[in-house]
Amino acid sequence: MKIKTGLAAFGLSGQVFHAPFIEAHPNFKLTAIVERSRKKAAETYPHIRSVASFDELLRQDIELVVVDTPDATHYALCRAALEAGKHVVVEKPFVTTRQQAEELIGLAEHRGLRLTVYQNRRWDGDFLSVRRIVESGALGRIVEFQSSFQRYRPQITQSVWKEAPDGARVGITYNLCSHLCDQAVALFGKPEGVWATLASQRDGSRIDDYSFIELMYPGVKVSLRAGMLIREEGPRFAVHGTAGSYVKYGLDPQENALRHEGAVPTTGTWCRESEEKWGILHTDEGRRKYPTLAGNYMRFYDGMYASIRENAAPVVSHEDMLTDMAILDAAFESHRTGRVVRL
Repeated sequence: MKIKTGLAAFGLSGQVFHAPFIEAHPNFKLTAIVERSRKKAAETYPHIRSVASFDELLRQDIELVVVDTPDATHYALCRAALEAGKHVVVEKPFVTTRQQAEELIGLAEHRGLRLTVYQNRRWDGDFLSVRRIVESGALGRIVEFQSSFQRYRPQITQSVWKEAPDGARVGITYNLCSHLCDQAVALFGKPEGVWATLASQRDGSRIDDYSFIELMYPGVKVSLRAGMLIREEGPRFAVHGTAGSYVKYGLDPQENALRHEGAVPTTGTWCRESEEKWGILHTDEGRRKYPTLAGNYMRFYDGMYASIRENAAPVVSHEDMLTDMAILDAAFESHRTGRVVRL
């Protein structure tokens, strides 16, 4: 039986990262979407019901709610959905504090509902390639892992909620480093400590728009960076080990294909990276291009279906969700104190 699903909003996240995949997945039914003013969803999905509020969404005949609203609203909307008996997928970052995360996880477990964070970057082709190379042992013992999101957006758009803190954490650390931290945790597990420095680099910026985080693991140095004034990009990933290195430039092509090329995702391989963008693997066997694996965010919803219908393990575990929040909390504390924060 298909899982009837509702979206809490139809902004960028709903239009690009959720609705296309839910609509294309054979085991889900896109049923209702909250649209408070502009009614855009029905133009693309005429069969859905457009509702005017989140409360109205919760009254619909749906099993799963996707909370894809501004970060500061996640806690309240997730709680309301769980209390209404709905499974929940929430956009990253999960919530704004570890305490809020623990409360929601406890509520979901008490009610026997699924609650997980949309960490779609686990299904980026470049990250899948990194994971395969690391797990294959081709690089030997990993000694250094660098990961970064690099953007050049010097202009501040005042109308965007991500540029207006209003007491909430809405900067690049929460918005992008939540992905970077989650990928590191997926590879190496929970770190022992966190050191971070954050900055507001753009003229007139009110948020942290630069973030550098080091995660402390025995024997491996993990560095994560995100910035908004990086016009000439460095590697997206750089992994070094006792037997070689893997370096990869550029971003996974799925987001660009969905946003700018009118691509429609499928359950199979739908978005491969061109050969000229493949990363370089350099080991004792030589230096060569390493074919980037095909990513597909559809795998997240495959896992969500298995979790709800087949009682499989959550797509992103509660432990990983809490670890991500603990790292983000620690990054702000480390920046404030200048010290390593032990987890």
